[in-house]
Amino acid sequence: MCPKLLEIGPITIYSYGLMVAIGFLTASYLLSRELHRKNMDEKLASTFTLLTLFSGVAGSKLLYLIENWEYTKLAPLEMAFSPSGLTYYGGFFLATISVFVYCKKKGLNFLSIADSISPGLILAYGIARLGCHFAGDGDYGFPTTLPWGTNYSNGTYPPSFAFRDFPEVTSQFPNGIVPDTTLCHPTPVYEFILCALLFFFMWKMRKKIVTSGVMFSLYLVLAGVERLLIEFIRLNSRILFGLSEAQLISVGLIVAGSVLYLSLKPKT
Repeated sequence: MCPKLLEIGPITIYSYGLMVAIGFLTASYLLSRELHRKNMDEKLASTFTLLTLFSGVAGSKLLYLIENWEYTKLAPLEMAFSPSGLTYYGGFFLATISVFVYCKKKGLNFLSIADSISPGLILAYGIARLGCHFAGDGDYGFPTTLPWGTNYSNGTYPPSFAFRDFPEVTSQFPNGIVPDTTLCHPTPVYEFILCALLFFFMWKMRKKIVTSGVMFSLYLVLAGVERLLIEFIRLNSRILFGLSEAQLISVGLIVAGSVLYLSLKPKT
């Protein structure tokens, strides 16, 4: 693990921040290509990139603060301005709303824009997950004996701390303490691989789809299924029906994507 890649005086380059930046730049480039293909203004790519960047970070932080309300109440400013603590779905929802509002104001077809963003978005998400892997920030999975199990002891959120509220895991170790050197599922890497595969599928399909909204609906379903499945081996508390918060949201995305797809009566 390498949370900090480089330190130059007071400037520190973090692996997570770098991968998130690469993800946004990748998504912006792919969006510009799609806009060009659709004979739309390519400059909109930078506009939407900045819009989703700021609203996405704000939404991610907001949901994180809500999820950890007991700590937020005790130290609101510290929690709000901490460089860590971002929840993807919060960013996704606020960014989507921001794009929708912008499109409405500018007279743009939201579903067409959402279609154009979707392939790059799923790849950008996967790239950002590599940042979680390099940072070792607790987004990894449960202990494993598989040969590619990963040691996250040098991460920002080592296993001894990350698993403290998981008795089904701590009970397997002496004194209920999970050693930091415990090998765990590198779920961020799994997500990157899955998202890369989904991106290539969506990128290949994009020219065959002519109905606006179909690609976006496809994104909602595929992204929802990907996260739903990965959460079964990922470090997250179960809150309802044996599912984590992310899984419940994923189910909602799958349903929303399916309803949108069926309502469009797509032609391919």
